[in-house]
Amino acid sequence: MNRMISPILNFPGCAWLILMWASAASAQALPMHHLNVPQGFSVRVFAELTNPRQLARSDAGTIYAGSRRAGNVYAVIDKNQDHVADEVIEIDTGLSLPSGIAISKGDLYVGAVETIYRYADIEATFRNTPEPEVFYNELPDKRHHGWKYLGFGPDDRLYFNVGAPCNICLEENPWFATIMRMDLKDKQPEVYASGVRNSVGFTWHPETNELWFTDNGRDLMGDDLPPCEINRAPEAGMHFGYPHIHGSDVIDPEFGLANASFEPPVMELGAHTAPLGLVFYEGTMFPEKYRGKILVAEHGSWNRSPEAGHVGYRLTLVDPESGTTETFIDGWLQNNVAWGRPVDLLPLPDGSLLVSDDHGGVIYRISYER
Repeated sequence: MNRMISPILNFPGCAWLILMWASAASAQALPMHHLNVPQGFSVRVFAELTNPRQLARSDAGTIYAGSRRAGNVYAVIDKNQDHVADEVIEIDTGLSLPSGIAISKGDLYVGAVETIYRYADIEATFRNTPEPEVFYNELPDKRHHGWKYLGFGPDDRLYFNVGAPCNICLEENPWFATIMRMDLKDKQPEVYASGVRNSVGFTWHPETNELWFTDNGRDLMGDDLPPCEINRAPEAGMHFGYPHIHGSDVIDPEFGLANASFEPPVMELGAHTAPLGLVFYEGTMFPEKYRGKILVAEHGSWNRSPEAGHVGYRLTLVDPESGTTETFIDGWLQNNVAWGRPVDLLPLPDGSLLVSDDHGGVIYRISYER
């Protein structure tokens, strides 16, 4: 399908975009005018692709994207550097929930449930349908919360999540409900943090190198319980409570408290907001108030009762020192119906920010002009 992106009009407080499908019988549009954007900011579509999830950038400037339902891995190229992608290339297809991706020393790593793949020298091969190496394939094969988020830590080890294979349960396999890490040489996974129900976003503090991560709270405890979380794991071996306790003090009605100590969250987010990717903003493009703060993509609730109203579907700004939060950008939810769902955040060298939207099928670029 040939696609064209129309010109974009920017107004204070909002951004407009019309997405034209050249071969469609009638024009379709993302209702970008519904986005509530702070003064001076603009939101533009950087690329169109099916179901984009985690994002990564190579040293050459190519943007890579995983997906979940689509089963694809993409390379996104902006040849003329006008902040609109010129090409979207499917590197691989038919994978099992290949949501998580990361790059190290020129190689692309993709997490697909029980298997981590490595695409060697990806910049030289992504146009040629490269055959990946099966880097590791002994992770649990449960698809429920089985999609991955990948990242290379300050210790050069590969970190990834293994979600709980259920809404609420206590599995014998200690790898479930964890964040794990692996040395690329010995390929021996180890649990870094446990009691983590479903983290689909983590990052490291730019000064302390501490791991910070989001965690999605359990379902079926009502519309307003339990809270989703942002956690901090400065060292290995910490337990964050699942399935016994949620948030700071919500005891699970089925499992109750165990005879163990649990690490409380750094901050609680709203129930069912589904926080995914998060980053510390270190750029200089955005105003001073954003620097050193955390930006979080809230994917949004899927089962909060309609009368209570769905929540999330926004980007949230978090002060890591005070724990205060404020909405950065929202409007992806209109009349309790979502037209977009933010997933992952990727800062660019110029200080702008890419945001993937697996529901809208796009990657946005957020920029600021005084």
